[in-house]
Amino acid sequence: MNPDKYKHIEDSELLNKFYAEKDNEWLGILLQRYTLLLLGVCMKYLKNEEEAKDGVQQVFLKAITELHKYKVDYFKSWLYMVAKNHCLMKLRDKGKQSVEINEKLLATPDEAEDKKNFLAKDLALTQMEAAVQQLNTEQQQCITLFYLDKKSYQEITAHTGYSLLQVKSNIQNGKRNLKIILERLQQHEQ
Repeated sequence: MNPDKYKHIEDSELLNKFYAEKDNEWLGILLQRYTLLLLGVCMKYLKNEEEAKDGVQQVFLKAITELHKYKVDYFKSWLYMVAKNHCLMKLRDKGKQSVEINEKLLATPDEAEDKKNFLAKDLALTQMEAAVQQLNTEQQQCITLFYLDKKSYQEITAHTGYSLLQVKSNIQNGKRNLKIILERLQQHEQ
């Protein structure tokens, strides 16, 4: 299969073909689309080109294994999370292997602040992912398409079959519910 031949086909359609036919070639086309994204994510976290390339391969293998087990609706965001989690696990493992040194003593104030900001952002993203999972299906779908996939209201209407009013309502209600869920999660963390 020539991947360029299928570039006009939506991710969801390729994913459906993969699920229907259990043919890894459809998955291969999908994964090839996001090789650069995955490499970028892995470089961001691992800061090493060889480790990043290895990470992309590991994410590909995990995707092939996991997608045979269960159905994914939003491939791009799911794949991003698989890559991010892989990198965080790599970093965690690397930290366990290295000699423990008091990082606060070695870090300059800026580095300590950067790490604190990074951890805060990472926690916020993790909470956001958990919150999105708690929304009803319609809100989850519209929020994901609008914010993660950068689709317009009209594109979401065409993709989901919801009316324009339903799309706007699902996004508005989804945002409000996300805020409530996130506040609850943050109170629970304290």
